Amino acid sequence: MVRRLAPRWPVWLFPWRAACTPGAFVQQRTWAGATRTPLWGRLHGVAGVSPLVRRGSSSTSSQAPEVVLTCERYPVRRLPFSTVSEEDLATFERIIPSRVITDPEELEASNVDWLRTMRGCSKVLLKPRTSEEVSHILRYCHERNLAVNTQGGNTGLVGGSVPVFDEIILSTALMNQVVSFQDISGILVCQAGCILEELSRYVEERDFIMPLDLGAKGSCHIGGNLATNAGGLRFLRYGSLHGTVLGLEVVLADGTVLNCLTSLRKDNTGYDLKQLFIGSEGTLGVITAVSILCPPKPRAVNVAFLGCPGFAEVLQTFSTCKRMLGEILSAYEFMDAECMQLVRHHLHLASPVQESPFYVLVETSGSRVEHDAEKLSSFLEHALGSGLVTDGTLATDQGKIKMLWALRERITEALTRDGYVYKYDISLPVDRLYDLVTDLRARLGSQAKHVVGYGHLGDGNLHLNVTAEAFSPSLLGDLEPYVYEWTAGQRGSVSAEHGVGFKKQSVLGYSKPPEALRLMQQLKTLLDPKGILNPYKTLPTQA
Repeated sequence: MVRRLAPRWPVWLFPWRAACTPGAFVQQRTWAGATRTPLWGRLHGVAGVSPLVRRGSSSTSSQAPEVVLTCERYPVRRLPFSTVSEEDLATFERIIPSRVITDPEELEASNVDWLRTMRGCSKVLLKPRTSEEVSHILRYCHERNLAVNTQGGNTGLVGGSVPVFDEIILSTALMNQVVSFQDISGILVCQAGCILEELSRYVEERDFIMPLDLGAKGSCHIGGNLATNAGGLRFLRYGSLHGTVLGLEVVLADGTVLNCLTSLRKDNTGYDLKQLFIGSEGTLGVITAVSILCPPKPRAVNVAFLGCPGFAEVLQTFSTCKRMLGEILSAYEFMDAECMQLVRHHLHLASPVQESPFYVLVETSGSRVEHDAEKLSSFLEHALGSGLVTDGTLATDQGKIKMLWALRERITEALTRDGYVYKYDISLPVDRLYDLVTDLRARLGSQAKHVVGYGHLGDGNLHLNVTAEAFSPSLLGDLEPYVYEWTAGQRGSVSAEHGVGFKKQSVLGYSKPPEALRLMQQLKTLLDPKGILNPYKTLPTQA
């Protein structure tokens, strides 16, 4: 007889809490005006479940402490770009009437990143609706040597979405239209400012799903996802955006519109230019529209949340999953005990399983309920019987599935409430994935409040986070370059999915050889000779 996990659902207590994010290095004086606070949105159809935080949204409050200017915290010099004049503002007003924002209070939210660790001082926010308007704006900025910072949902974690100095902020928020959807092929064409969650809802109504899913889906824009080559929770099943994106429309620095918005699965005619812009973080061009392949919506989705006695068992459970679940395995996430403690303490999310050193979330998605249930039951029986798993619970309805995913998706939110966060998003060989966490706990000792590890084990992607009461130069000195050197020693990547942005542009050499860096710089010079697009980001600063 198949042994099944008995779903044990405690009372889930999720009181609404003030959404102020205390994760930034701050001064004691008040920063008046709009603040970077999460926008709460309720889970549909699940009574009594807390709203999920949405990264990158804002609300007005006079209580948020001021974020230190990036140019004051970091040793960075402003490049010789022009400054915005009244004549420039008049020109922008002619191009996009009534969508030129200069009100300081409205600009404050767009000048500060979601983690509240970076703050620019842009005086202008532009909101175009079409690629033609973007083209006119960039052509003018190119002629005037005005620097431009493209911004989507502003949910990034490496400082790539906010200005460093006074760059013009070019927002894609109003470029939010679906152009077309092919019901047979599942090919979606839309503008870059469409919010990922809204696109997901749109295609799910047509029995498809988006090939990527992120914790920030309620705020992030699809254009920003492509610009950072976001990975997310479905990478294990559907792969990278380099594979699912079929075409792009991009506006280059001089205003040229590059229309490669094909909807063809196969097109072997020369260089695949769209790949240059996926992951380029707005430094080579502004993505204005995308054609993306959406997979069919699974008919059966199950999520198991399991406790494991050690990381060796986490790895063995993953191997067992691949062998026994095969094609229906769609996600394999892990988190350590300290992550669970943080979400319980700061967010009041209760664990549905007994306390364990590690937890894994296994998702299956397929086309037949009975087939998937049989395979999953066999796997769970084996995992429990062999001691790989000590406790677990299984969810088959959407309400409980979202509850289990919240434990994983809201770790970032819990960390920001724990203090200042040092975040590292790295790729490592799977068998060494957690060694760095253990190593750092011993290295840092009482300097750190928490050193936690979680992430997409199926992709070899570790989210390493260290929290402290406040920013500490000595703690940073113990972390960097040690974390990057350790990663390089394993032939890993210093950025698995968050991108490079401002915070990691100086450490690319740990993952890329000098020849690759030179070639990237040459491509940047070719496509953006004046360097006006998202300066100070992605590539190492040249002397």
